Amino acid sequence: MTVHFIYMTAASKAEARNIGKALVESRLAACVNILDNMQSIYRWEEKIQEDSEVVLIAKTTEALVPRLIDKVKSLHSYDCPCIVSLPVIDGYPPFLDWIKTEVEK
Repeated sequence: MTVHFIYMTAASKAEARNIGKALVESRLAACVNILDNMQSIYRWEEKIQEDSEVVLIAKTTEALVPRLIDKVKSLHSYDCPCIVSLPVIDGYPPFLDWIKTEVEK
């Protein structure tokens, strides 16, 4: 069972906290880190945008990624939220085992 980190952005700290709490409560993620005050520059609807956003990094397993994405989409304010799954290639085995244990309960 492969561990994945899910990188996401949100419009505000309140939205990020709501998404993070929902993911942990529903055992779709073992942990969610919230990094506030990230600056984004991007093109949207043919205009260059600059915004302050909040980064979320959720720790989960590969099997739960589709359900986690569905949950985030249902809670998110963006039309096209950034939700990217990154497989964890290696790491501290007890930590990776803890993630697996927390989402399997």
